[in-house]
Amino acid sequence: MTCCVASAGDQLVAEPAHAAGKLLARPRRPTAPATQTGTQRLESGSLVHVPSSYQPGRPVPLFLVLHGAGGRGERILGRIRDAADKAGVIVLAPDSRGQTWDVMRGEYGPDVAWIDRALGQVFDRYDVDPGRLIIGGFSDGASYALSLGPTNGRLFSRIVAFSPGFAAPGAVDGRPRIFVSHGTRDEILPIDRTSRRLVPDFRAKGYDVHYIEFDDGHRLLEETVNAAFEWLADK
Repeated sequence: MTCCVASAGDQLVAEPAHAAGKLLARPRRPTAPATQTGTQRLESGSLVHVPSSYQPGRPVPLFLVLHGAGGRGERILGRIRDAADKAGVIVLAPDSRGQTWDVMRGEYGPDVAWIDRALGQVFDRYDVDPGRLIIGGFSDGASYALSLGPTNGRLFSRIVAFSPGFAAPGAVDGRPRIFVSHGTRDEILPIDRTSRRLVPDFRAKGYDVHYIEFDDGHRLLEETVNAAFEWLADK
């Protein structure tokens, strides 16, 4: 099934599935194959980074990375770009439609539609391995990944959550493997109220969770990013 998002000017009209947190775009044979590597801006405005090792016809993993509240895709892309390039992973970094992602503001809809459109544009251009799609993020982006990921568990095989606050999945479909990291001195999203509750809950529901704690605050550290990519490389 391909993405079915209608546009009205610069606005997107969300499909009913989007209100349930469901993404419709799926990897497919590219209809407009591209060979350009490096960081580019899609028609939707989202950023995509294609590793220098990419070759058409050889499917590679895709990491959909989500920024924190008040952030931008460009910033979080900059934090993981080098590790992704080294690992041969395409990164898609959209911006939320508001200050943060839609479910934090009450319900799914506009951001799901926006992400769906951006995913479709990437799938139109690049060969993406359908078995190696990852969703992840930092802070609110991590919470959104822990929400959209299980809701779209047949699309995403793995979830990466750097310092999440909560999880609000819709109807669960599949059980992606999960990586969670959190700082023990986090004053924004204190670890005792967040990851130390989220991780046992996901494990109790049958998810395979790799969890690490680090001695720092609400930060995305290079060593944590590297640990996540090492985990992603473990098949």
